[in-house]
Amino acid sequence: MASTETTRAPDTGSVEAGLDALETPHGARVPLRQTLVTKVLPPVTAVLVVLLVWQALVSFGIVSDPTKLPAPRAVWEAVQRDWLAGKLLGYIWTSVSRGLLGFGLALLIGTPLGLLVARVKFVRAAIGPILSGLQSLPSVAWVPPAVIWLGLNNSMMYAVILLGAVPSIANGLVSGIDQVPPLFLRAGRTMGAGGLRGVWHITLPAALPGYVAGMKQGWAFSWRSLMAAEIIASFPDLGVGLGQLLENGRNALDMAMVFEAILLILFVGIAVDLLIFSPLERWVLRSRGLLVKS
Repeated sequence: MASTETTRAPDTGSVEAGLDALETPHGARVPLRQTLVTKVLPPVTAVLVVLLVWQALVSFGIVSDPTKLPAPRAVWEAVQRDWLAGKLLGYIWTSVSRGLLGFGLALLIGTPLGLLVARVKFVRAAIGPILSGLQSLPSVAWVPPAVIWLGLNNSMMYAVILLGAVPSIANGLVSGIDQVPPLFLRAGRTMGAGGLRGVWHITLPAALPGYVAGMKQGWAFSWRSLMAAEIIASFPDLGVGLGQLLENGRNALDMAMVFEAILLILFVGIAVDLLIFSPLERWVLRSRGLLVKS
């Protein structure tokens, strides 16, 4: 009779434990040395190569006119001069505060707009193509009408930021919602998560990858829109931001100041990406099991 016994079914608990083990990242914490080598060394090396090529162009006389290409030392002296005069942080803060506030307002407008476009077919058919067209429209095109409508003030700056960033945020959320499996929505309704609860607990979490991509692109549009507005619409009462600093350098034919402004604009863009959007993207990927190593 022993030979006729059926094979015993595997223990469900052991199977679940095995699946959990497969999904759990293995290995100890990445050593600091490895992090420095893999994440810090490559961008530092790239910056050093650019500086060496830049210095070589000046030293070997390939570009000998300092009004066209200043030496790295001249740009560093311009940065140091503004730092010692107490102006450098003011330039940065004027632009960063405007950019972050404008981006926050764009999030408040773009998020419900994206939800509305994604869930209501009539609204999608009516304004979906318009949002795509606005996203491809250069932000600088909005500066002249914004100046005429609102005047030379901070409201004009925020209007340009909103017109540049809202379409990207809304389209990113629409794209994320379109990729949510219908099974998730049906399961949520079955468990009582309908209406706003379904949006908060099911739709938005499932659409996070597309939403975060839209936010990242929206910040890029916000920052570029602000720089365009500061360059074109210069006015003493608005203060001096990085865009205005760039325009001042052009008017004074001071290429060291122009390169100082360019490098500061680039620095702020990289810093915001590294401090806000890169950690947010890693968190989204890690929460979905798509990022094993930190």
